[in-house]
Amino acid sequence: MGAGLGVALARAGHDVTLLARTERAPVGPLSVVAPEAAWAAPLAAAGTVIIATPDDAISSVAQRLASAKLPSRPVVLHLSGLLDHQSLDALSGSSAGRGSLHPLMAVPDPLRGPELLRGAWAAVEGNGPAAVDRASELARAVGMNPVLLSPGAKPAYHAAATIASNYTVTLYDMAVRTAIAAGIAPEAASMMYLPLVRRTVENLGNAAPAAALTGAIRRGDAESVRSHLAALGDGPEADCYRVLGLATLELAVRAGLDADSAERVGAELRAKR
Repeated sequence: MGAGLGVALARAGHDVTLLARTERAPVGPLSVVAPEAAWAAPLAAAGTVIIATPDDAISSVAQRLASAKLPSRPVVLHLSGLLDHQSLDALSGSSAGRGSLHPLMAVPDPLRGPELLRGAWAAVEGNGPAAVDRASELARAVGMNPVLLSPGAKPAYHAAATIASNYTVTLYDMAVRTAIAAGIAPEAASMMYLPLVRRTVENLGNAAPAAALTGAIRRGDAESVRSHLAALGDGPEADCYRVLGLATLELAVRAGLDADSAERVGAELRAKR
């Protein structure tokens, strides 16, 4: 992500230098300065320093920056989705603005950073306007949409990202395994639900979740729900179906499902088998 964001910022006209602990080849338009002993000059000239390390290294990098020669009014940001500016507290004795900028996107190839980040959302927060404004400015420079998080919101924000992205992959794998267990060829099972998932995502782009919801629970079809659970048996798939089914039922009620139908569907989802 660090290199991908750096490439995107460089393509947007910013002067970006990548600081690395060990020698590595240049990344697209980015020059690389290594080892750490050579960081002093680029750090002294930097208006913004972005820490793009694993979460457990952010505090130690901040400690090293605290002893480095930083410009008089720098801004130091990190890219963690979970941690906030308090992980940079080693810099609290300096004049540095401290904050975080988390692009809500995966960037597996740094050279595709400009393409993948454009249109994505980015969470920003900081210890004051200097950090928040700089993080927002950088996000907009590469075409992202910054959203300001309130203090303490990072863990819930990051959990939501896990639900939206990682759990979607897990649910798709569960769907594929269920289809294979029903006798569908693995090659077909691995692909046949993808158009449905794509259309669902398209629907979410055009309507609120309640309006985008379709399927048996939305229709109040208790018989279908009973059949689904019977087919799933007693394994984790059935447990997941029940838990998500009850959440989906709440969404269906918000979408207009009548109380009698909701009661029948809820009874099937809560029934012990």
